[in-house]
Amino acid sequence: MRAPYGLEIIESCLSCPHREDRLFCNLPPSAVQRLATITSAAVYPKGATLFVEGQSPRGVFILCSGRVKLSTSSADGKSLILRISESGEVLGLPATVTGKPYELTADVIEPTQANFISRQDFLLFLREHGEAALRVAQQLGETYHSAISEMRTIGLSHSAAEKLARFLLDLSADQNEEKGEVRITLTLTHEEIAQMIGASRETVTRLFADFKKKQLLQVKGSTVIIKSKAGLENVVSS
Repeated sequence: MRAPYGLEIIESCLSCPHREDRLFCNLPPSAVQRLATITSAAVYPKGATLFVEGQSPRGVFILCSGRVKLSTSSADGKSLILRISESGEVLGLPATVTGKPYELTADVIEPTQANFISRQDFLLFLREHGEAALRVAQQLGETYHSAISEMRTIGLSHSAAEKLARFLLDLSADQNEEKGEVRITLTLTHEEIAQMIGASRETVTRLFADFKKKQLLQVKGSTVIIKSKAGLENVVSS
């Protein structure tokens, strides 16, 4: 079934073709069957908000497809993007488990299917299915390591150039290198990248121009071609 946003809708956890590839969804049949009964499928357009920082936790969202931006804001309106969530993640976990307010704001950055489970149903599901609880612990651990990595990038980098180079290298880490080049798809705006590395939009734009001039990378639409990983690594280590 296709939604108005062109998404291939996964109507039930039982029929999900990606189940075995995803940490939380790769559960025993009895758990998946129970999960299907408490999950509400929904699709969201780009720009929609799943939950807001400081809001009481209503429950979790299982990200079936699309991507979601997780960010935090200061009192004076400055925003910092902590990470971009990918398909298969469960969003709103810490708040739902602890009962404390959502610690981040979750904004949809491309058409997305995110299935909702209420907090009461989710906690009961975890009590009934130990394997699911283990998967939640694993994802919380991965989220913790991701946050530490983000703190390292922002807090220990000495310059904006180093932060941007590290950001691009992290994005390319899982991509195959062909003829000395690595291609990555970058759908974030310069403003959003700036919010991820703790810099200004103008600085990010200037650094991209500088990296292109030094032939470290090439930009074609949303595709960034890293022409010299060694060159970016030198920026990080300099």
